[in-house]
Order: sequence, then C-alpha cells, then structure tokens
Amino acid sequence: MKFIIKKIESSGKDWVLEIVRTWGADFIVSRGRKIYPAEIDGFYAEADNGEKVGLVTYEIIRDQCEIVTLDAFRKFSGIGSSLLTKVVSEAKLRSCKRVWLITLNDNLDAIRFYQKRGMTIAAVHINALEESRKIKPVIAKIGQYGIPLRDEIEFETML
Repeated sequence: MKFIIKKIESSGKDWVLEIVRTWGADFIVSRGRKIYPAEIDGFYAEADNGEKVGLVTYEIIRDQCEIVTLDAFRKFSGIGSSLLTKVVSEAKLRSCKRVWLITLNDNLDAIRFYQKRGMTIAAVHINALEESRKIKPVIAKIGQYGIPLRDEIEFETML
C-alpha cells in the first residue's frame, strides 16, 4: 500500500476527535493525567485515494516526547512503523532525549510492535488502571484476548 505522512493541521483536529471518541471519551489517560489527542501535535497517513489510514499524536514536554496515540487502520502495511519513525524524527529535531509511550497489559500486538522496533520496556505500572478508571470510568475491566486490564506498560527509546 502506498501512503504519505502528513502533519495534522487545525482542520484535521475534528477527525482526530472522532477517532478518540470511539474509545469512550475525548481524552485518554496516561500515567494518571488526561490528555486530549485532538489538542496536541500529530501526523496521519494518507493513502493514494485520500483515505486516512493511520494516526499518531504526541506531546513534547521539555526534553521528553510522549506518543499519546498510535493507530494503523490497515495492519501490516508499514503505516505504524512510518508514523513512529516520523515522531522520533520530530523529537530529535526538537532536541528531545527520550521518546516514550504507555500501552496496556492486554495490548499484545502493540507490545510486539514496539519491541520489534527497538523500544524497550522502561517500567510496568502495576494496577495503574485502578486510578485511571477514577478519571475515565468507561475503561473496560477485560481487554483484548480476554485479558484483565490492570497495568500500564511504559516503552521508551533514548535519543
């Protein structure tokens, strides 16, 4: 599949909001704080036919870049890898020392994906979702593959 990576401009923020709302709210919770993906920087992948086939949002605070969301709407096409590479490049341009993200303990596909791309597990935040559910009650108790949702897994790449 052919696609190009584009920066999300203000006109694309409504689309980001539509995607995020499918997860039960207009925000996500990462390490105990609300983050609104439609209000932060990001890139999307666009196929030759104009269809948006991937999304990544990120937030840079001081010398740290957190990937807040990463979605490839067509798996195994290089979309996720390209979006990840684009954020890492942007983080380097902006003098970041670390790119990091949180995924959940049930997200086995993401765990595989990040490790295959050289990211390392920096921390496992045991039972973190107990606190996250206080902020976002719609977080399910059971996740993918029937795995109980409990823990946040923190991945990082040092730059």
